[in-house]
Amino acid sequence: MKITKSDLKKTGDLLRFIDRSPTPFHAVDELEGMLAKAGFERIREEDSWNLKKGGRFFLTRNDSSLIAFVIGTQPVEENGFCIIGAHTDSPNLRLKPNAVYQKAGYTQLGVEAYGGALLGTWTDRDLGIAGRLILKSKNNRTESRLLKIDQPILRIPQLAIHLNRNVNEKGLLLNAQKHLPPVFAVTGSEKNPEQRFREFIAREANVKSAAIMGMDLMLHDTQPSVFGGADETFVFAPRLDNLASCHAATQALIESPRKTATTRVLAFYDNEEVGSETAQGGASPFLRDTLERLTQNAEDSRSAYMRAIARSLFISADMAHAVHPNYSDMHDLQHWPMINSGPVIKTNASQRYATDGETGARFAMLCQKAGVPVQQFAMRSDLRCGSTIGPITAANLGIKTVDIGNPMLSMHSIREMAGAKDHPALIRVFREFFS
Repeated sequence: MKITKSDLKKTGDLLRFIDRSPTPFHAVDELEGMLAKAGFERIREEDSWNLKKGGRFFLTRNDSSLIAFVIGTQPVEENGFCIIGAHTDSPNLRLKPNAVYQKAGYTQLGVEAYGGALLGTWTDRDLGIAGRLILKSKNNRTESRLLKIDQPILRIPQLAIHLNRNVNEKGLLLNAQKHLPPVFAVTGSEKNPEQRFREFIAREANVKSAAIMGMDLMLHDTQPSVFGGADETFVFAPRLDNLASCHAATQALIESPRKTATTRVLAFYDNEEVGSETAQGGASPFLRDTLERLTQNAEDSRSAYMRAIARSLFISADMAHAVHPNYSDMHDLQHWPMINSGPVIKTNASQRYATDGETGARFAMLCQKAGVPVQQFAMRSDLRCGSTIGPITAANLGIKTVDIGNPMLSMHSIREMAGAKDHPALIRVFREFFS
């Protein structure tokens, strides 16, 4: 797989995007910036839309999900939609509403695991806080403000081996309630640790403490994303699952021809890691409602929408499992995806992935046209398979769907690992899809 220095620059762009996006709110904000710079116009769900052929638009929901589209030159009922979907969220630790408490001389923060995080990887890391604040505005309404504290203000210290002699033989066992709360400070003379924390957050956000009416805050690793391995073959970073797919799809849409016959769409959802059943998740009507509005000017808009869906393809882009050299027996012998060997088509007989023979073939043909190798993945038959937004979207819209993703290791760890060459290769395939 030939990759140029210019291609690898896109992998560097991905790492910078990830470091600027510790939460779904920041990821969407960064994606908005990329799209706006490329000439996309922001629209809102609550407004009336004036859409023209060749128009480039984006909209958001809850500040954490985003849809972008380019109107094709031909009617959608004749050409359908080309859609790439991904998710903006990643497993992490999130603060509870009444998070602050004191114990054994320390001030700590109560947290809750979000998604299937590898909890042990969150211990002994230098952690920051990020998310959004809900502020009371002057007109007695609320407004949202992003917060990103990259200083290592929190830590979840492991118990010393002297007090846990069997940890290396029996493994690290963590009770989510007892063992995950990070240390914030040594308890001082203050009588109200909650107020101390709120004032700290207010200073970092440059707002008054009394203006903070709500918080959606989560922890993140402050160590920067990097190239790694011999000849910088790999990337080591948090949240590769699934910000890498969001970045690749957005970059491909920006790079694709300004005008094509077919309407092209990005759909990035929050809350995939917890089942997608939220107002801004993959099971919500966000995408369906948007696509229906793209057919609203047709003579028979309902018929036009259904005809368009029947002619469409949805690519569900989510990272895939590369074969692990230390645990290769956990993989099916015929399905060993390798890092830096191209994107992976994911298939499951129980439809945990939505790929079928036709949609898998269509994606393989895109890879062929782009000059990118393609790989196949299926779970061992005696292991439970994970899932994606692919089956959810296929069921909700009745749309042809293929599940794909770039191979990676350490999935759902605080720091993950993937191939430096795979990211620009996936951009090429997506650009072919959008062309």
